[in-house]
Amino acid sequence: MIRHVNRQQMSWRAVDVERLIGEDHSARAIWSLVGRMDLRAFYRAIDSNAEEGGRPAFDPQLLISLWVYAYSQGIGSAREVARRCEYDPAFQWLTGLQEGNYHTLADFRVERQKELDELFTQVLAALSKEGLITLEQVMQDGTKIKALASTRSYQREGTIQGHLERARQRVEELGDPRNEEASPKAKQAQARAQHEQQERLECALEELQKLQARKSGEKGKREARVSTSDPQARVMRQSDGGLALSYNAQISTDAAHGLIVGVAVTQAAEDSAQLLPAVERIEERLEKKPQQIVADGGYTTRDNIEQAAKREIDFLGSMNWEGVPSGTSTPNRLPPSAFVYDRERDVYVCPAGQLLRYDCRHTKAAGLVMYRYSAEMHNCQSCARKPQCCPENQKRGRSVMRLEESAAVLAFRQKMATDGAQAQYRRRSRVAEFCHAWIKSKLGLRQFHVRGLVKVQMEMLWACLTHNLQHWIRLRRLQGEPASG
Repeated sequence: MIRHVNRQQMSWRAVDVERLIGEDHSARAIWSLVGRMDLRAFYRAIDSNAEEGGRPAFDPQLLISLWVYAYSQGIGSAREVARRCEYDPAFQWLTGLQEGNYHTLADFRVERQKELDELFTQVLAALSKEGLITLEQVMQDGTKIKALASTRSYQREGTIQGHLERARQRVEELGDPRNEEASPKAKQAQARAQHEQQERLECALEELQKLQARKSGEKGKREARVSTSDPQARVMRQSDGGLALSYNAQISTDAAHGLIVGVAVTQAAEDSAQLLPAVERIEERLEKKPQQIVADGGYTTRDNIEQAAKREIDFLGSMNWEGVPSGTSTPNRLPPSAFVYDRERDVYVCPAGQLLRYDCRHTKAAGLVMYRYSAEMHNCQSCARKPQCCPENQKRGRSVMRLEESAAVLAFRQKMATDGAQAQYRRRSRVAEFCHAWIKSKLGLRQFHVRGLVKVQMEMLWACLTHNLQHWIRLRRLQGEPASG
């Protein structure tokens, strides 16, 4: 005799919400840690209250916990979070069996920037108080995360103008009273979608004009293009060598326990200009500057070395650029290497035996000084090698530039040549790149779920907040403390 499965039935069940998940479940720990923070800024943003009425709002502690737990499970879709609230025990425990509204979840993720930023700072302050953040050594690194846009949306101005005209026409047609075949709810959703499309196209034209203004002085420039889906995204090279519409996520990681102490998202593909803003963000959040900052060759420029020295921050980086040449001059002339520098007399000796004496000093760039040495005009005019040395010089003699690095750059070179500095630099990949791998692999954030620079900055902040809370839970358990205590 066989007991067959009967799915053509309904049943009533008594559910003990507290027993949906175990005592050591991460959802409990997240709820507890979020509850320890000062969330008054989130509560002040709620419009409804007992005196003025209005629909009761979802508890900010619940919405924060839902998003942190969702990201920890690799879920970044508001619709999927709302769906999980219907059947997933952890989500059901967090909501107390209430149904989630995906519009509320989606809006909350991107509309509380100031409050979320303050919450991230509070978490860092709590971690610092427990001695988990020291700022003795901070690793800086960037990673490219794809935008929510396909390559087909990457269009030129003429194509965008055509799309915009059609979008405006469709928006006008939505107000035609003859179009009564759709339900009011469907028409409302359709109108919202059309308005959003029109706004994105108008934003795309604005971004296009910015790019055109930036490229106006470039030679051989290509016609500017932007994405109609996410106009603020930029084409960037990925780790596999391919190109994709992306944003550059900058992460600062404290080396003591691998906790993230700074985060930003930029449209710039290069990392070199992101080091000093990262230091400033850390100082602003933790009211303390890092003692040492370690970054790869993308950040190691003479300007960054100079600025770090001025701020009295020990900077370690990759010396992937050569030393300065012995001199420089106009192309198609006798090269500077033909002139011998006599350091004792501080003069150059030309191939004809004449002296080029020190003339003046210029600052070529940060960390690099240029010294000019010139010959007497009468010596050059009567020289047999003038046609190949300085044929166009009619009123002055030949000059040669000597480039010299500043004391800060020379000290940096000497430091990075030591075994100790190299050993510290090798720690960078284990600390900084691990955070990127965690966010992309464990949290699933290889592509943003929202569009626009402000919104992707917020999503990155959610991901870094999730990363820190997860590691805080892990560290508390390693120390024998209850994660949800």
